[in-house]
Amino acid sequence: MKIGPKYKIARRLGAPVFEKTQSQKYAISESKKDPRRGKRRKQITDYGLQMLEKQKARYSYLMTEKQFSTIVKKSMKQKNPAESMFTDLELRLDSIINRSGWGPSRSFCRQIISHGHIMVNGQRVTIPSYKVSEGDVISIKPSSLEKGVFADLPDRMIETSAPTWIQVDMKKKELTLKSQPKSDEVDLLFDINSVLEFYSR
Repeated sequence: MKIGPKYKIARRLGAPVFEKTQSQKYAISESKKDPRRGKRRKQITDYGLQMLEKQKARYSYLMTEKQFSTIVKKSMKQKNPAESMFTDLELRLDSIINRSGWGPSRSFCRQIISHGHIMVNGQRVTIPSYKVSEGDVISIKPSSLEKGVFADLPDRMIETSAPTWIQVDMKKKELTLKSQPKSDEVDLLFDINSVLEFYSR
């Protein structure tokens, strides 16, 4: 997925949706901006606000419009659309790896999957959007463990607190999906209900 200038996009959305915009440097640069800038802008409509939330969500998960809208529209047919949408987004292989701390950013996680470093139940998977099921075991291809991209993996795993639906085996360097994701365990940068309202128009 090709993305434009990340700082500019994050400022427009009003949320640090990219790894590089979650740094202290970015926070400091934003705090120094003249608070009077932008005061003459038109008041954003409900539609505009919903679109912003949609874009925050899409960029947070690094998905194309087509990929994202497919998940949302599928979720809207379920009994609990918001929970269904969150679950589908979090069951993606790149999301599981990102939440576990195996990579410093979602883009990094997508890269190591695409390059064939990740296995699910012993089989190599190269599709970041691969849907993980309960009980699936995710591991790193043995021949990839010595590669430089995983040199600081133990430190990253220690620093990251994985959500309860992911069981992390530090010794084996394996992840197991224990249960369905729970939206109340993570802080999202967007409002799911606003996203659903945008697509229900």
